[in-house]
Amino acid sequence: MTVRVVLGYDGSPAAAAAIEAGALLFPGAHGWITYLWVPPFASEHVRKRLWEQARNIDDLIAAEDREGQREAQRITAMGVTLANAAGWAAEPLLERTYAAEGTAIAQTAERVDADVVVVAARGLGGTDAVLGSVSDMVVHYCSRPVIVVPHPLLSAEYDALGDGPVVVGWDGSTGAQSALDAAGRLFLARRIVAVSVDETDSVAPPSGPAAGSRITHVHLERGRGRQARATASAVVNAADHRGAALVVVGSRGRSAIREIILGSVAMGTLHQSHRPVMVVPSPPESTDES
Repeated sequence: MTVRVVLGYDGSPAAAAAIEAGALLFPGAHGWITYLWVPPFASEHVRKRLWEQARNIDDLIAAEDREGQREAQRITAMGVTLANAAGWAAEPLLERTYAAEGTAIAQTAERVDADVVVVAARGLGGTDAVLGSVSDMVVHYCSRPVIVVPHPLLSAEYDALGDGPVVVGWDGSTGAQSALDAAGRLFLARRIVAVSVDETDSVAPPSGPAAGSRITHVHLERGRGRQARATASAVVNAADHRGAALVVVGSRGRSAIREIILGSVAMGTLHQSHRPVMVVPSPPESTDES
């Protein structure tokens, strides 16, 4: 299966690292390198130069529009070059939008029928920087699985991207089943570790397309602290202990306007993990929390 990926790219080192990570997670994928151009696009320095040349305000607006489009095309082309060099069949997807960038990326993924979206999270503390960022908006609003790639990754975390197992948070819920199914579909050759935290044997074992010899089901004790945070911490620690390529968690479900309301465990995992995290939206009818 050729995985179809929408990757948000803005020319930053974190976005370049997300391309590298995406290419290791999905070798040979078809990638849309997406840059959302939100006018006006011009630094204060550029705007000052354009104003000196403009005859009136209409001239200035037209010049800003022209320079902004050229810069956006340059950034997108750079991302495509990086993605093709990493082994993807990549193409540019440049869009001019006045909407929030995160929601626009989510809409783009739905329009091109992507299998997964990849975005970067900046910051030195795992994905602590995700709140209020573009990546946060994509995770909340996207109807497709979204992988948030922290920056920077340590060498061991980077090396695990190529062949490390996939750790899935598992509690037997509909949301967890969606996460497991997505992991099995997108990572056909990977070992999958379904992690249950403080769950009894009454929890249904993993099932569905991913179930079989490549699945390991493990039970861990929850640590101290609030339940959701302690559960997320146990899943993240399991991923670190097993050298996982990424962690997969389900969301709580979607409202009528397709907004994902993240469960507390999913949000806790995003905040605590230094490895990529894939958040999988639950079916619209689901009310389970994960």
